[in-house]
Amino acid sequence: MKIICISDTHNLHHEMDIPAGDVIIHAGDFTDSGSKKETLDFLKWYSNLEHEHKILVAGNHDFYFEKHQDKLDNIIPDNITYLHDSGISINNVNFWGSPYTPGNGNWAFNRNRGSDILKHWNKIPKNIDFLITHSPPYTVLDELDNKRHIGCERLFRRINELKIPHHIFGHVHDDYGIVRTKHSVFINASSVDGKYRQINAPLVVHQLNS
Repeated sequence: MKIICISDTHNLHHEMDIPAGDVIIHAGDFTDSGSKKETLDFLKWYSNLEHEHKILVAGNHDFYFEKHQDKLDNIIPDNITYLHDSGISINNVNFWGSPYTPGNGNWAFNRNRGSDILKHWNKIPKNIDFLITHSPPYTVLDELDNKRHIGCERLFRRINELKIPHHIFGHVHDDYGIVRTKHSVFINASSVDGKYRQINAPLVVHQLNS
């Protein structure tokens, strides 16, 4: 299974060169202002990609997805799987997605650090092969250009507790890349840099089917 990972396209999706694969994953911030127009434009583009499976998680810029959750079934094309504290199994490979990031509530899908956001991470079940969140875990590919780490401590603990083998995320544009630890591969798939320039290529993961 060839899995293509992107995130934080911020309306620049039309500029991207997307490689072929079996599964494509977008880890949130597909819009900039989160308007309905931006949202529909992205969904049309994403739906038309040739990948058999298209997985989507929202991010803190994607206000339409938070404010109009009751309308999402009507606008998300049938060939896109939107994960919101939910999962899907593809050829015995288990995926779980969540849109939440630590924050003060001024952005979409913000939750306070500590017990507030932990409620969402506690929903992550065992035996997940790929975790997809918009937020990075604390100290892993979460460093801003001022050297400040903004990832989620509780998410980091939950990943280690469950020994999740792959974690795909974005949110921090300045720390794109892949880090491998004893139990996990962490993938910051942000497509733009800190100046919102679309310069980062999609990241590719190969997974053997279970």
